[in-house]
Amino acid sequence: MLLLIDVQRNMLEPPQPVPAWKDVSAAIATLLERARAAGEPVVWVRNNGGPGDPDVRGTRGWELVHEPAAGEVVIDKSVPDAFANTDLGDLLPPFSQVVVAGMQSEWCVRETSLTALALGHEVTLVRGAHATYDDPRPAHEVSLAVEKELSEAGGRIVEVDEVAF
Repeated sequence: MLLLIDVQRNMLEPPQPVPAWKDVSAAIATLLERARAAGEPVVWVRNNGGPGDPDVRGTRGWELVHEPAAGEVVIDKSVPDAFANTDLGDLLPPFSQVVVAGMQSEWCVRETSLTALALGHEVTLVRGAHATYDDPRPAHEVSLAVEKELSEAGGRIVEVDEVAF
């Protein structure tokens, strides 16, 4: 399964995208194309921001960058862990393989991936297909730290070209 976390306009399009938005957007588009061509299930997770957030439900920033295809599930969440208070856990067969991409590395990508690992799923995080903002560390350092943590927790970190569905 391809799990796309918070692939929303507020982080992947101007006026305030993540620093690597063009490369990350291209990587996510490649993964999505490959998954669809292989008939792999795609699940979209969309964050519902609170008042004043750039991803408040119904705003342009809340919209997904890509249009989900027929049969692809969209799950709305309001906390970093996409398993919390959603049906995501019901969509994944036990011990399934999950390929993860999306926003923000140290928040929603990290939390959702750690929960998936704790539930016994095989998690593959795709380098270059997840990103975040500077925090004051450069965003790429934040993403690398998350990759290291997830690898130590049992996840796989792979390049886009290594993903096969």
